Amino acid sequence: MNDNYLKGRGAQIKPGNRFLKAEYVTDHLEGLDEPMPANANTRVFQENAKKIVNKVNSPDLGMMFSMNPYQGCEHGCIYCYARNTHEYYGFSAGLDFEQKIIVKRNAASLLEKQLQSPTWDALPIMLSGNTDCYQPQEKKFELTRKVLAVLLKYRHPVGIITKNSLILRDVDLLQELSNYKLVHVMISITTLDETLRRQMEPRTASAIKRLKVVEELAKGRVAVGVMNAPIIPGLNHHEIPQVLKAAADHGALAAGMTVVRLNGAIGNIFEDWLRKNFPDRFDKVWNQICELHGGSVNDSQFGRRMRGEGPIAEMIQQLFRSSKKKYFADRQMPPYDLTQFRRAGTLSLF
Repeated sequence: MNDNYLKGRGAQIKPGNRFLKAEYVTDHLEGLDEPMPANANTRVFQENAKKIVNKVNSPDLGMMFSMNPYQGCEHGCIYCYARNTHEYYGFSAGLDFEQKIIVKRNAASLLEKQLQSPTWDALPIMLSGNTDCYQPQEKKFELTRKVLAVLLKYRHPVGIITKNSLILRDVDLLQELSNYKLVHVMISITTLDETLRRQMEPRTASAIKRLKVVEELAKGRVAVGVMNAPIIPGLNHHEIPQVLKAAADHGALAAGMTVVRLNGAIGNIFEDWLRKNFPDRFDKVWNQICELHGGSVNDSQFGRRMRGEGPIAEMIQQLFRSSKKKYFADRQMPPYDLTQFRRAGTLSLF
């Protein structure tokens, strides 16, 4: 790792934006052949969004909706599929994704308006389908907490996936939602290896903290599971049994997984990161990722994109299935109670 490596950031480059014909560059005014220092500070942009709830049209995920109070994510996970969406805002999927965070300050009011619509049917809304709803800026803006309060008011089902221990701040709301069988929480755990975690997910909670979150939510009778994702052959695939055992030991009711895929600009970002952090393993890891997806790291084919195919994919799936059978036998998430929905909120009780 060289002296120019940006500690605390996942991406080390700022690739061009495919939607822009022109862009700002860091060429020195005097043409010196030296790299300019990157600004590692985070900038926050506030947005009045026009829409917050999005329908998920994916055979891989089933019928559901998602909402994202934030665009961009300081967690800096190098593999994050959400990086490409930052390009729609005119930013880079690399460092910009981690340094330029868009805050949708009207998220809660937009959600409430949606739930009041006479045509709205109560189906689970996922927080978040794209970026982590408990990323660092949530501590200041509390958008996710406000959203949960709205969902509780209308008794609307919600699913949450996060890798941040900040979720424990909202355990009061989660417990109330749980009383109505309206919440499922999935804690994302990619690795138990702290050295790998710091390299791959530099601004996330440690695995120990995430397991503590699982334990605390389980003690509070909040339905909680673990998402062991993404599985990256040659880096973390061998940890599947250990991750699932640790999750089960801490009270998780369910376990899921996906394999890594590197669509769009993420391929170049991940390749640069992998070369800099694991030069001795680069060829092995890169080629095995390609083997998962028909010869390319980029994969948009439904069914294959999240599971992979071929011998390596089958080995990963078999290891996951056997581990799940061993540690999660007779465990499952309780079903949502969709009959609890109150279109007029608490007013419908009178």
